[in-house]
Amino acid sequence: MGEKNRQYLCYTLIREAKSTVDFEIKADALAVQIGYAASLTKEIVTVHEDLLYLLEMVYHLNGSVRGKLAIHDEDLRRLDDMYDFYMAKIKDVKEKAGLFVLPQGSTAACVIHGCRNHALQTVRALHKVSLEKDVPEILFNYANLLGNLFFAMAMYVNKELKVEEIPYVSKSYKIKG
Repeated sequence: MGEKNRQYLCYTLIREAKSTVDFEIKADALAVQIGYAASLTKEIVTVHEDLLYLLEMVYHLNGSVRGKLAIHDEDLRRLDDMYDFYMAKIKDVKEKAGLFVLPQGSTAACVIHGCRNHALQTVRALHKVSLEKDVPEILFNYANLLGNLFFAMAMYVNKELKVEEIPYVSKSYKIKG
């Protein structure tokens, strides 16, 4: 392809038939959403700094499928520590609201709930890649934990901004907390 024609290609691997490219696009969408969330949380410093860290880590997760593994045990431990931090901060809210809450509240929390959803899509795309090639288990652990972290982080943001959570009670399933 000539240099001039490269402008008509948004991603060099866009026409690749393997699922890896779909995963990479999903992970990129997650990173974009995290960047958006970070722009809305500057006044909640811990969340803002954590989101900026996660933004970079999602690109490492992305590259770890096609390229060199860039997610390691210490990265998973740090993510686990973040999750524990936010879960401890929202313990009272979870006790009051229950296991599930509606993805609502402040704009920042709603965008972080969007991060949670993008993380789920990323995990699903990673699963599809794993049907075609070996994927290190640490990438699944990291991506799944990201989704759980974003749920806790969204609830923390609402708590910090004094926004009440709205419990969700399923009519379809019995949920045990």
